[in-house]
Amino acid sequence: MIRGLPRIPVRGLMLRPLAAIMGRDLKRMARERGRLVSALVRPLLWLVIIGSGFEAFLGQAAPGDYHAFLVPGLLGMVLLFGAMLASLSLVYDKESGVMRMLLAAPVARGWIVVARTLSSAAVALVQSLMLVIVLLPLGYFGAGVSLPILALGLGATGLTCATLGMLIAVWAKGLENFAVIMNFVIFPVFFLSGALYPLEGLPSALLALSAVNPFSYGVDLLKHAMLTGMAQPFAPDFALLTDVAVLAGFVVIGTALAALRFATDSVREGLAALASTRGTA
Repeated sequence: MIRGLPRIPVRGLMLRPLAAIMGRDLKRMARERGRLVSALVRPLLWLVIIGSGFEAFLGQAAPGDYHAFLVPGLLGMVLLFGAMLASLSLVYDKESGVMRMLLAAPVARGWIVVARTLSSAAVALVQSLMLVIVLLPLGYFGAGVSLPILALGLGATGLTCATLGMLIAVWAKGLENFAVIMNFVIFPVFFLSGALYPLEGLPSALLALSAVNPFSYGVDLLKHAMLTGMAQPFAPDFALLTDVAVLAGFVVIGTALAALRFATDSVREGLAALASTRGTA
């Protein structure tokens, strides 16, 4: 340590970048009001239009409140789209040059990925809470809802979606490449999650894909919070502990893979830039 300079704890060095990145992304979200409006309008349209259509179609075959069944899936939709779009900022920062300043900071490259993942999850969580506030007067969060499991479901699903978005971001070469990969991933992940219809009765091939889809367990965890009193086929598909274990495992393994890829890619780009500078000199 250099004499005369204040000693900064390691914990402070870790928390300051995290707070800065999360604050920056949350401020960006607050400025993009169109993005906030679309995050609310999209699930409400699904609830009114798709919900009414499916309930009329399933009314006799599967008695139950399909609108209530749809709410956990719509919360998952907000978390999925919100976290994936927030992960886009990593690719944008790489193209705009902001990432070079982060890489120059005395922070481990893997910590940058962790901070970005938490930041994307926080953005998605804020958007999902906004939907909860809108739906609360409509009676979808009554006495039968388990608030602790709901909070766990929102947090775990948000982290899972953010991890998925970060895995795409660290492999994407640019904004256009990220958009292509995201559209290729996000819709199968959403439609094979049980968010819009029960998984029971799906063909075996689609059921197998749903079982390896981490987002399925996030939606199912939200169902445990809100649909405990519902009978099949609208009841949760997996055990509560299974949902938590799968989500936790995916977040840990996915974040580790994203951090490893980001660190390797950053070193490779740094060496290429150094070689280019020496070549021009």
